[in-house]
Amino acid sequence: ANDAGAVVISGREGLFSAGLDVPELMQLDREGMSEFWRQFFGLLETVARSPIPVAAAITGHAPAGGAVLSLFCDYRVMSRGNYVAGLNETQVGLLVPEVIRQALIRLTGPHRAERMIVAGALLSPEQAQASGMIDELADSPSETVLAAINWCESLLAMPAHAMLGNRELMRKDACERFDALGEKQVKEFVDGWFDESTQATLRQVLAQLKNKS
Repeated sequence: ANDAGAVVISGREGLFSAGLDVPELMQLDREGMSEFWRQFFGLLETVARSPIPVAAAITGHAPAGGAVLSLFCDYRVMSRGNYVAGLNETQVGLLVPEVIRQALIRLTGPHRAERMIVAGALLSPEQAQASGMIDELADSPSETVLAAINWCESLLAMPAHAMLGNRELMRKDACERFDALGEKQVKEFVDGWFDESTQATLRQVLAQLKNKS
């Protein structure tokens, strides 16, 4: 809308995104959770279908929903340090939806994605880069943002028609995953969320968060 050529998504120093707000979501009923998940899928689709490049400047921790958001960006830079990123849904009793599984597979390959998702692994920045989930590392959060901006500017220096056209072609598979997304996928996740064993695990997570606070 304002003629931007690219977008950089970043967080505060030490934290890109903590993911879904479990205490808040635990208060929702089935319909509320369904509506939330429709909106979350919509957010991911917006990033995936962006007509201009989107870079994630991962300025710290990026577990679960934070990592998920970065998967749909064009490029990911993460800060070095004592941070973790990854899809830890298995650890809290949740299934990873198909569209998100395929986004990880697109970056890491099927075998690595399987190992990461089944274990609910949270990776160090170096491990995340080695897996293919992260493209580049930077020494500090501020340098992470700068590296993401520099990557965007390197694309914008190229002929726009060719760059944007080839980008669209190469990201077509990621965007097409959303064409088949519907209420069935929302229901599958919500059913898993309200599963008795999942709710028990989530209550344990909630208790741990309260103890930390």
